Amino acid sequence: MGKMPSDLADNYTGAFDGHLAFGTKPALLIVDMVMAYFTPESPLFANCPEVLEKNIALVAKARAGKVPIIFTNVVYDTPSDGGLFYKKVPALKVFDAGSPLGAFPPQLTPQNRDVVITKHYASAFFETPLATTLRALGVDTVLITGVSTSGCVRATALDALQNGFAPFVVADACGDRHPAPHGATLFDLQAKYAEVIDAKEACAFLAAHRP
Repeated sequence: MGKMPSDLADNYTGAFDGHLAFGTKPALLIVDMVMAYFTPESPLFANCPEVLEKNIALVAKARAGKVPIIFTNVVYDTPSDGGLFYKKVPALKVFDAGSPLGAFPPQLTPQNRDVVITKHYASAFFETPLATTLRALGVDTVLITGVSTSGCVRATALDALQNGFAPFVVADACGDRHPAPHGATLFDLQAKYAEVIDAKEACAFLAAHRP
């Protein structure tokens, strides 16, 4: 058996260096950008105000180009809605129905033409109509933003790939509680499941797809 390279990048070279191309019909998929991640008193506080600003800019660009915008949120009417996920992560109680922490920030609120997908688990695709909605819109590429990078963003990007939508994760429009899981997740997504880009690239792509 050959010796594995000790450098991380060298270790992955030759096995995980493929790429996906932008498609012709994008959608902007904003994962769980709700007050629970931007309120210091919340157990899910991620302290990433710059991520909110990047998302505001991307939404403006998408609206200008009439690109579909899909927001996700989490709402639990009963604890059983979240099953073992709800048991594993006690902080998910902040998403019990009626909690103000489950609301969208005032400056990043869905409008009439936007789609809102309410989910109970990490992936925005799991037991939701998201895949059907994207197919009905003719979407082939999803620009994925939101929180947290290592949680719901990662799960959603993986399921986007598995459902046949090219996932482009916008690194600086995603946030996490700590830079270590954020960086490690982006590295792994780029290697295996998605393309990782920045907000500047995402805005240029959106601008190029004006109707």
